Amino acid sequence: MTTTAVNNIERFADDIEVGDAIPAVIHRPTEVQLFRYCAVTWNAHRIHFDAAYAESEGYPNVLVQSHLHGAFFTSLCTGWAGEHGDLRRLQYSVRRFACPGDLLAVRGTVESIDDSVDGGVLVRVELREVRESDGADCAIGDADIFLPHRSAVAGGEGEKR
Repeated sequence: MTTTAVNNIERFADDIEVGDAIPAVIHRPTEVQLFRYCAVTWNAHRIHFDAAYAESEGYPNVLVQSHLHGAFFTSLCTGWAGEHGDLRRLQYSVRRFACPGDLLAVRGTVESIDDSVDGGVLVRVELREVRESDGADCAIGDADIFLPHRSAVAGGEGEKR
């Protein structure tokens, strides 16, 4: 369950600077969400849907799937990129487990801007997913996001690449 809306607005290369923050999107996964995600991704590992089994492995509850952490990052990036932007690359690493009910704040920071791309820029974004209860980084990563120049979109050249 997402408790804040994705920051989905028109965003252009001309509007960003290194150091800009991507506002956090808060997720609170539920057991039902984890079960459904297992079904959709054909993930039959019991650690994600069987609490007794997860506890026998030493965990306090079922665990958020690694790919769901990635989906949270993907959603943040595509929402921030807006209608004309394009997520070109995403990589992440899960560092700590998360369980149903945990508040996970997913946020990013603009690390660099490559202006050698036709019609826009390629923005390198650092990503963090933080468990609010203890400040632990559950996942970290980075992404490359294409953003067009406003003039490229206004001139009819702003289709997704």
